[in-house]
Amino acid sequence: MSGTGFAKTPPPPYYAVIFTSQRNGSGEADYAAAADAMFELVQQQPGFLGAESARGADGLGITVAYFDSEENIRRWRNHTEHAATRERGKREWYEHFEVRVAKVERAYSGP
Repeated sequence: MSGTGFAKTPPPPYYAVIFTSQRNGSGEADYAAAADAMFELVQQQPGFLGAESARGADGLGITVAYFDSEENIRRWRNHTEHAATRERGKREWYEHFEVRVAKVERAYSGP
């Protein structure tokens, strides 16, 4: 994923889609290209607010994508290209994954 740093989100409330995954180690170049393509695509989606992502050397990764509504999360989930890439991930790239959707009711930053 090309995005780096902290997402610039508005004051709450908004929603967070938390995608935690364990890579299986196959298809690194294909995976990187697909992740970049999905990040480019999600940035064009209605209600997308930003994303933060990290992956450890052991293949465990967490990506948090922020949206303004549950409806726009559903639209992204049902986007044809995103759905196809998600299915490819299940077949080729992930040993395991979890998706959680949460409403952000409070947020603050520091130091």
